Amino acid sequence: MSKIFDAHMHCSELSEDSLLPFARANSLAYTMKELLGLMEANDVYSGLLLSPPLSNGLPAPNKRTIDLCTKSKDMLFPVLTAEPSMKSVRECIELAKERRGYVKGFKIRLGYVEVFPDDKIFSLLYDYAESSDLPVLFHTGDTATSNGSLKHSHPLGLDSLANKRENLKIIACHFGNPWLMDTAELLYKHKNVFADISGLFAGGAKYSGKYLDYLGQKLSQAVYYIGNADKIIFGTDYPVETFPDAISLVSKIKVELPDRKKILSGNARKVFPI
Repeated sequence: MSKIFDAHMHCSELSEDSLLPFARANSLAYTMKELLGLMEANDVYSGLLLSPPLSNGLPAPNKRTIDLCTKSKDMLFPVLTAEPSMKSVRECIELAKERRGYVKGFKIRLGYVEVFPDDKIFSLLYDYAESSDLPVLFHTGDTATSNGSLKHSHPLGLDSLANKRENLKIIACHFGNPWLMDTAELLYKHKNVFADISGLFAGGAKYSGKYLDYLGQKLSQAVYYIGNADKIIFGTDYPVETFPDAISLVSKIKVELPDRKKILSGNARKVFPI
């Protein structure tokens, strides 16, 4: 197995973390100590830490994510979450400037916030991201909460932004699940759009095994449609998905070994400043 870069993990060590039920379902402690241990045990040499949602509907503070990363001895690097307000956008830009080279990108929680990706509220963030060659990650597809807005999290919402911002590195998180082929079209159409495969498989359902096979088939079809595996990035969405399940999913994508290595690590090195 190749060394792995995980481009999508969460942790806050806060009692109000909304991902705790997923951690319990996966028999995970959901702590930094556990996360770093699991990374080492599964040949994950480095990765990105993103703010999880809290019970009040807001993301965990970006400064907490940065603080947790600094304790990881360069195994984890922060991605800053931007909410649709000028205060949040300016805070993200200032933190990125303060920790230039350490912050690896920004995240926008489409579906958890009722905003479309081309909303002008994010213009300054996109300007800075372009000038600093930092990618912007977007939650796309299903939401972890039943009150999320699928209209705002549909991956095709990224098309308008990609048309306007050809130099902005755009990452569709969760491959837009369940709209996997819509996401494949975005990757085929736009040179600056990528997608991670994090959090696609939570497990625990009656037909989980068959669903994992289904995901492998659909991702294989997506690769064939795009024509290559050069824009697909590995992620677990820890604690939503376990490392063994995420790695197993990659093994089910019917591609040649060099392409599997690209998915596990090589593609991330092209997109993120790592």
